Parts: sequence; structure tokens; C-alpha cells
Amino acid sequence: MLAMFLYGIGIIYTPGTINLMSMNLGLNKKFKSSIGFFLGASLAMFILFSVYGYTSEKFVKKEYLIYLSAVGSVYIAYLAYKIFRSKVDVESSSQHKMLGFKDGFFIQLFNPKATLTALPIATINFEACNIVGAKILLMSLILTILVFGAPVSYCLLGQFFSSFIKNNKTLKILNTIMALLLLFVAFSIFKEHVYDVLIGVRDF
Repeated sequence: MLAMFLYGIGIIYTPGTINLMSMNLGLNKKFKSSIGFFLGASLAMFILFSVYGYTSEKFVKKEYLIYLSAVGSVYIAYLAYKIFRSKVDVESSSQHKMLGFKDGFFIQLFNPKATLTALPIATINFEACNIVGAKILLMSLILTILVFGAPVSYCLLGQFFSSFIKNNKTLKILNTIMALLLLFVAFSIFKEHVYDVLIGVRDF
């Protein structure tokens, strides 16, 4: 369960399309008028978590979990590397038009990062933590609240710390922290759901 939330935080709170757009909304002092944008993006993630969660529950068997976990841990480690190496530029994502609920919903729904966030959680962590049935909706809602906090945080950062943020060094430090966090998650998933399972089989 801890690995699931750490992975979610590591991915959701790194700079991406929605987060950088939200930061620019903050830089332009549009926090209050952008609540709909944040809600739309969050609803899209709730749908992705729920759909992938129920699809996984129906089609992914428990014996497949070790293979999904192996692939997932390697994939998360790769994401950590990409995040660490990525360059962030707030100015290049600058926009000044008003963004509403519909904008947030469709941008997030078709955002590759959203799928990369929801899919590993729904196919690996939900199954591993025995999150099934109605629990999928509940956990999707909890994760969606976490998602909502990301663009809100970036927008507030943009609004109140604009001079500090515009040099991009802050985002680079954040990227490094999140990359290390994701590496820890990748190691935890591999150890718990692959290595320990294989050792247990051998011991048996």
C-alpha cells in the first residue's frame, strides 16, 4: 500500500502538462478562476483509475502478478531515470488563456502521463493489496484527491513564489527528489512481489 502511494506521489507531483499549465495559471494570478480546470483533470484521473482497476480485476489473474510486477518495477525505474534526466522549462509551457473544467478533463484524459500513472497502480498495486469490488472506487477516489492536490500546489507555487520558480532550479531539485523516490518504489515492488515470491517458492 505504501509503495502505491509513493509511486502515485512520485509521478503525480512531478512537472508535466497539467502541472506546468497550472503553474502558469498561478504565475498569471488565476488560481480562483482555475478551480474548474483542476476538477476536470482530477475527474479524468478518477475515470482512468476506475476503468483500469475494474479491467484488471476481471482479466488479470493473480499468477500473472509476478510478471506484471517485474515489468512494472523496471518501468518505474525507467521513469525515474527519465524524470531525473528531463529538462523543465516553465516559460515554454506559458499560456494566458482561461482554462476551464472541459479543458482540464480532456487534456488529462488524453495525457500519456495520466495513463502511465494510473495503469501500473491499477494493474499491480490494486491486485497486490486486494483492492477489489467497491474498494476500487474508494481507492480511486482517494487517489483522485491526491491528484487534485498536484495542480493546486503548482498553481499556488506559481502565484506566490513566481520569482523563485522562474529560474527552473526549483523544478530540477523536485525532479531529482521524485526520481529517487520512484527508484525506491521500483525496488520495493521488485523485492516484495518478485524476489520474495521467487525465494518463497524456492524455500517451499
